[in-house]
Amino acid sequence: MTEELYNPIDTALYCTIGKVALEKLTSTLSKMQDDTATAEDGRLAALLQEIVALAKNRMSVAANETEFSKGNPVWVERTAQSHFPHIRLHGGTHEDDKMKD
Repeated sequence: MTEELYNPIDTALYCTIGKVALEKLTSTLSKMQDDTATAEDGRLAALLQEIVALAKNRMSVAANETEFSKGNPVWVERTAQSHFPHIRLHGGTHEDDKMKD
């Protein structure tokens, strides 16, 4: 986790951004169900869905790394014993961060 996330104001801002993004996604998906969405709404929904998926992945990776650091068994799909995969914004994985022993 980066240093700025420890600042309570930044944490509140990130939480608020997430809440607003989820509200916008819900609203946009509702428009799509009602068949009132524009092509731009569809693109926005796709982007927001990708952001939500990436955030969920990052949280899952962080939880696995926390459990691993406590010595608890974890299951992750990884390409090397010393690395947990992380999803990059383009959707691929990277192994930049070694597991912490």
